[in-house]
Amino acid sequence: MKKALVALALASLLLCGCDSFRRLAGKPTSADIAAKKQLIEAEETAHQARLDSLRRVQKEEADSLTLVDEIKSSNVMVLRSSAVKGLRATGLDRHYYIIVGTFGSPDNAKLQASKAEEKGYTAALIPYYNGFTAVGINGTDRLRDAWETLHKVSQEPFCPKDAWLLINE
Repeated sequence: MKKALVALALASLLLCGCDSFRRLAGKPTSADIAAKKQLIEAEETAHQARLDSLRRVQKEEADSLTLVDEIKSSNVMVLRSSAVKGLRATGLDRHYYIIVGTFGSPDNAKLQASKAEEKGYTAALIPYYNGFTAVGINGTDRLRDAWETLHKVSQEPFCPKDAWLLINE
């Protein structure tokens, strides 16, 4: 009798598997365990993505602070649009511009802008209330891009030595 019960138990294990006994005992089946494992893996992947994103933001912040220190230690003039008397910064769609000249004659400003455009830069004419016009090039929303453009454009023959960075606010 004992041998028959053991044989019956072994036969039912072979035919039905462990899931039958798990179900009878109120325990999770292999399908439940596999689904939970997938859920845990998905949560771990999402968590890792958040950690990676946080690390990227922290690195960008550290790089930005380094860049700000580099700009402060340079001899480049950096002005906010609100600090420039008479500047009409309305209509500018970017946060940073490299100013490669301010002209009393609009024709001279257009000439400087065309020289910049011939070298592959985008130019914007920025009017002052007093009739002067500044030429801003390569408007961008990233300080790093503006700083790199300033270094690049300073090597161009059309660029004056006193080119400066405008922060449009």
